Amino acid sequence: MIYFADIIFNFTKFFLFQLKTIVVTEVTKGIKVSVETFYQDDYSRPDENKYVFAYRITLENTGYQTVQLKRRHWKIMDSIGTLTEVEGEGVIGLQPILKPGELHQYVSWSQLTSDMGKMHGTYLFMNLVDNELFDVTIPEFKLVAPFKMN
Repeated sequence: MIYFADIIFNFTKFFLFQLKTIVVTEVTKGIKVSVETFYQDDYSRPDENKYVFAYRITLENTGYQTVQLKRRHWKIMDSIGTLTEVEGEGVIGLQPILKPGELHQYVSWSQLTSDMGKMHGTYLFMNLVDNELFDVTIPEFKLVAPFKMN
């Protein structure tokens, strides 16, 4: 069984020694979403077709009004073609409120059945001035085990 605290610890350990990271960024309606990914070798079991990836999301309100993240919708696909969709309230149990210029950052993880895949999706935000709901794009990012890059 994989525990979230273990993933966070390993993510931090891996990040400290990571020399080069790729950041994917997209801005929708003043919300900047940036993603960094990290393969979790200690928690992956290639002989059992289990490949674990951590990802760090940074949300930045570059707009002029206060907003709140309400929901998430992920599409996760491995290189075999298996599509998994994940929907729910907030992110890691939170529905952060972002005033103009503020950031929210969190780390989560995903397990694939192949050594490569990709993720993308949307966040549902609410403008707290007029209660308007709007979608924010989570840019597509690749999940690739480092041994596939040789």
